[in-house]
Amino acid sequence: MSILNADLHCHSVVSDGTLTPEELAARARQNGVELWALTDHDEIGGQHRAAAAAKAQGLRYLTGTEISITFAGKTVHIVGLGFDADNPSMVEGLQQTRGGRGQRAMEMSESLAAAGIHGAYEGALKYAGNHELISRTHFARFLVEAGVCKETNEVFRKYLTEGKPGFVPHRWATLRDAVTWITSAGGMAIVAHPARYGFTANEEFALFSEFKAHGGQGVEVVTGSHTAAEYVKYADVAREFGLAASRGSDFHSPEESHTDLGTLPYLPGELTPVWELLAHRIQ
Repeated sequence: MSILNADLHCHSVVSDGTLTPEELAARARQNGVELWALTDHDEIGGQHRAAAAAKAQGLRYLTGTEISITFAGKTVHIVGLGFDADNPSMVEGLQQTRGGRGQRAMEMSESLAAAGIHGAYEGALKYAGNHELISRTHFARFLVEAGVCKETNEVFRKYLTEGKPGFVPHRWATLRDAVTWITSAGGMAIVAHPARYGFTANEEFALFSEFKAHGGQGVEVVTGSHTAAEYVKYADVAREFGLAASRGSDFHSPEESHTDLGTLPYLPGELTPVWELLAHRIQ
């Protein structure tokens, strides 16, 4: 079952991707994806479109989202898969989480203005469309368009990260909140791209211990930002904590993403793939 081209982490125009759910479904099918999930940030408004598009492409589908939380002073992402996209507590919880983005975006714009870059909020909003979903990625696209940087990777080296112009921390939901919303809606909670957070060994142990205690069941082992060595490391973490393993490109855009839909290595053997536990939720 680990030999399955499942891509269970990507983003559409509903959050900070550049393709529609329908375009993503077609791209996934073209790239040989066999099981797909759309996981927009703190948003499930594209789920019915994605499920319909997957069906039209002959793709198996799992509902998805990626929820921003704060843990040990850092922003961490929890992917939810296989939940009821119409669950009231899930819808309400995500609405509250999105509510903080608008104020944060205004403060980011003010910080950039102090560094001599004006009009960033309006420029970023042009890419976001919806102020509730405005994010660092939208600001990064504006900074490229404005000629401040050549590409978004350069943006995140010079701006929008801790200690650099445009960085504004935001207090998201708690780990308990995110896991509870997902599991109460019948889904599975998964720690997304764990290598990205830069936690100490003790902090990471605390994250996975608390995550498991709240009912979390999975971890992304193979993902677009992990190295081959990190595939091995987080396969070991999955075994240590008794977690199922997930796989997802974290694809956002053909122009910006280094890993395309469906192009990741398969999961390492001797792990329980998340889709085994979610077989009853696959559409």
